[in-house]
Amino acid sequence: MRPLWLAIGFLTIFPVPPLGRVEEGEMKAASAFYPVAGYLIGGVLALLAWLLAGWPEGLRGALLLAAWLACTGMLHLDGLLDAADALFAMRSPAKRLRILDDVHLGSFAFGVGVVVLLLKWQLLVANPSPWLLLCLPAIVRFTLLLPMNLFPAARPEGLGARSREGRVLPALLLASPAMLAFPWVALAVVAAMLLLAYWAAGRLGGGLSGDVYGMLVELGELVGLLWFVGLLH
Repeated sequence: MRPLWLAIGFLTIFPVPPLGRVEEGEMKAASAFYPVAGYLIGGVLALLAWLLAGWPEGLRGALLLAAWLACTGMLHLDGLLDAADALFAMRSPAKRLRILDDVHLGSFAFGVGVVVLLLKWQLLVANPSPWLLLCLPAIVRFTLLLPMNLFPAARPEGLGARSREGRVLPALLLASPAMLAFPWVALAVVAAMLLLAYWAAGRLGGGLSGDVYGMLVELGELVGLLWFVGLLH
């Protein structure tokens, strides 16, 4: 059960048993259970969407967005902000990697962060299916394993390097119900996250970092919502 608890403890704020020191290779094993963490996040969102049915749409969307951020401890949002500052900077790949280490936020972080949150809120106002809210986080967290395996780590140290080369096939088995329920959404998410990963790797000298993984999760969820709402209209 330890890899499962590691995945949940890393990707969510849900309580897990005390885990102690994380040994070499354990984060890789935990990646097989990333979709489970996604289902837990999605379960909270789906339940909340059902409980808030009939509430004013703007308020309902804001509460769903707040719950989504809270369930992840804003882990992926933090990665999005850091990655935005680095990837949009007109600097060399080596200097962009140094920007990723800077704890301060620049104008790109604020601009990208505001736009992404506004878009996500507006898409939640459009009242997506609670079943999509259940499945989308699992689809995205499985898809994250694809760039983790396809691209090297941008830096040899750090959590991003320790988590890469994830267990794709076990994770696919766990994520397959969600992907089969929303195949076109899953296809859009996979295509978007791989294209974004290719672009980010080019900006960082060929590899990806943990912050970029967070960016991919945030933008993958945004694309999934956008595709679903677009199909409905």
